[in-house]
Amino acid sequence: MNGKGPEDARAPAVPPPLEWKFSQVFGERAAGEEVQEVDIISAIEFDKSGDHLATGDRGGRVVLFERTDVRDHGCRRDLESLDYPISRHPEFRYKTEFQSHEPEFDYLKSLEIEEKINKIRWCQMANGALFLLSTNDKTIKFWKVQEKKVKRISKMNLDPSQAAANGSIASSSTASPRVCLPNGGCSYNYMSNDFSFPPGGFPSLRLPAVASQETSLVARCRRIYAHAHDYHINSISNNSDGETFISADDLRINLWNLEISNQSFNIVDVKPANMEDLTEVITSAEFHPNRCNTLAYSSSKGSIRLIDLRQSALCDNHSQLFEEAPGSRSFFTEIIASISDIKFGQDGRHILSRDYMTLKLWDINMDSGPVATFQVHEYLRPQLCDLYESDSIFDKFECCLSGDGLRVATGSYSNLFRVFGCVAGSTEAATLEASKNPMRRQGQNPARPARSLSSLTRVVRRGAETSGIDANGNSYDFTTKLLHLAWHPTENSIACAAANSLYMYYA
Repeated sequence: MNGKGPEDARAPAVPPPLEWKFSQVFGERAAGEEVQEVDIISAIEFDKSGDHLATGDRGGRVVLFERTDVRDHGCRRDLESLDYPISRHPEFRYKTEFQSHEPEFDYLKSLEIEEKINKIRWCQMANGALFLLSTNDKTIKFWKVQEKKVKRISKMNLDPSQAAANGSIASSSTASPRVCLPNGGCSYNYMSNDFSFPPGGFPSLRLPAVASQETSLVARCRRIYAHAHDYHINSISNNSDGETFISADDLRINLWNLEISNQSFNIVDVKPANMEDLTEVITSAEFHPNRCNTLAYSSSKGSIRLIDLRQSALCDNHSQLFEEAPGSRSFFTEIIASISDIKFGQDGRHILSRDYMTLKLWDINMDSGPVATFQVHEYLRPQLCDLYESDSIFDKFECCLSGDGLRVATGSYSNLFRVFGCVAGSTEAATLEASKNPMRRQGQNPARPARSLSSLTRVVRRGAETSGIDANGNSYDFTTKLLHLAWHPTENSIACAAANSLYMYYA
């Protein structure tokens, strides 16, 4: 007997719902201001410490932000150990930006390659420098961002006033005798025995000295990983070993070493011998946060495959398959089942996936089905035909988990995003708007309560909405979509992109 009573086997306590507040916004638009296509944010990523945030846009730029409130209060770990109250919410400031990718043209395939940044991933810091990977459709780049001290040297020439005096001295009678040369020039006979000092003395020389020292951030491209993908890159992910990373396109996943840019290893290839037999494509891929030999990738058929790099060099055979049992089918079933994004939880045990209509939470120890399913915008189901006509049904929404694994979040239309509690018994399902008043759309009709998990095999469905308009009677705008968002790794803080604006919230 281990001495544990029945109370020790209880499920974890359900945390109370969070109250979200606006923190700050970068690039806020004025009323009626048109957004330039190149300024629309296309990628967001916190680093592991949460002290740095990177965004990429459709113009190929990467913008870095750094946290400032931690510096104001000293080392965060020290404050936590002292139980020092941090009065201010998380604050970030603009750090620097650089042009990561430029538009290109593939002459062999007559194909234009956009400069748009598809993904950004932070790498391990070293010697105070920041390292990150960024990719567009075809090319991955490895960047180093470092503070450089630029020294300004004082002027080394003669003092102007003394230089002017020197001109009159040279022409005085006390100067060395001048000798005319055959080529028309002149020189002075310094072998003369006249050692008298010129009037006013010799001109003073200025020795070089550091006048000022400025610190500037310099972004340098360390490596370019190119010519390895025939199709558009949809994912990059760092390995926990700090040495390798993967890149995935529709049909292949390649494994790279950070130090080697001219070769990669193809570890997954789902391309059929005859392309007419193609039934599914790879949509997202990510390394396990702790096991360097494990990665997962999702498909357009709504399945997630876990592969083990130790099994074989070519990992076409998965070690685990996660998919939901098929239900009623319609013309749109396969389209809305396609998974647009997957994320591992920090514990490495759970995988969060986002398809068009739902968020699903999977336990890698249980492949019979998701442990929880969250309805993101069920009210759209009657409008799937219109969404198909406008191509909105192919929008790729991202998802994220909180660092403690208690909550999940994803985006929707009308610049809305949703936060769900994923602990068994939680009824938390908040709808927030990317604006300075995030709680404006909190409805009068709360989301449906959750069914408690009597066993891991039962599925929780929460947040389902039945109408095509929100609780305040506002119609949804399908042209404004919140595709990209990221959760701070250690705190309840979310950064999300609404067109060209970066909004940040805390709870």
